[in-house]
Amino acid sequence: MSKTPVWNQIQQNCSAGRPQLALLIDPDQAEPDHLHQVLAVAAQAGVDYLFVGGSLVVGDGLGRVVRQLKATCQIPVVLFPGGNHHIEADADALLLLCLVSGRNPEFLIGQHVVAAPLLKRSGLELLPTGYILVDGGAPTTVSYVSNTQPIPADKAGIAASTALASQQLGQRLIYLDGGSGAKNPVPPRLIAAVRREVEVPLIVGGGIRTAEAARAAWQAGADVVVVGNAAEADPSRLLEIADGRARLAARQ
Repeated sequence: MSKTPVWNQIQQNCSAGRPQLALLIDPDQAEPDHLHQVLAVAAQAGVDYLFVGGSLVVGDGLGRVVRQLKATCQIPVVLFPGGNHHIEADADALLLLCLVSGRNPEFLIGQHVVAAPLLKRSGLELLPTGYILVDGGAPTTVSYVSNTQPIPADKAGIAASTALASQQLGQRLIYLDGGSGAKNPVPPRLIAAVRREVEVPLIVGGGIRTAEAARAAWQAGADVVVVGNAAEADPSRLLEIADGRARLAARQ
């Protein structure tokens, strides 16, 4: 039986009004035994997608982690690349990130040109994504590596116009991210402003550590909420967030 493309899953869940949850896994931090435990909790929590990668992957664990995920569970594995070398054909899909909030041509088109032949040969499902970095109250790896400034958290209009431009340029997803290690999640007011302007699915991550923060993002208009560091440190957070999602869905 052929698997359902990740894009179709996202669209179907959006059409059904179902809040979606993604777990972001850092290959540099994913020890096999601990990852096995996290995946068991992720399956119990009904995680929809496993995002794998980050802005700076310094070890050689990306391929190992992807293969462990594919061998262990049925949750779709989606690459979250920080550069043109973060490509693993064993994954199901790849977020083809375009850093539209920055002005560094390397992350607008340069990295993509280098990666294009590799991506074509990989057979990966590609998900063109307008990536918007929002100030999360602390310097992040992505802002340092990409040499770009995040959009201020109180400038919802700038974020909304940036997302709209990205959609008009043909991006199929918008990703609002406070970045790994963000002190604060993307403000609900900013999420809501973006949601009013765009029709494409909206992903929100960075700084989401509690069920309350996840619920606020969903209520503001996020289609997919991404949890990373908090779940790595304490996998039970996924169950708390999943319980909050179920309560939210029951009220809709």
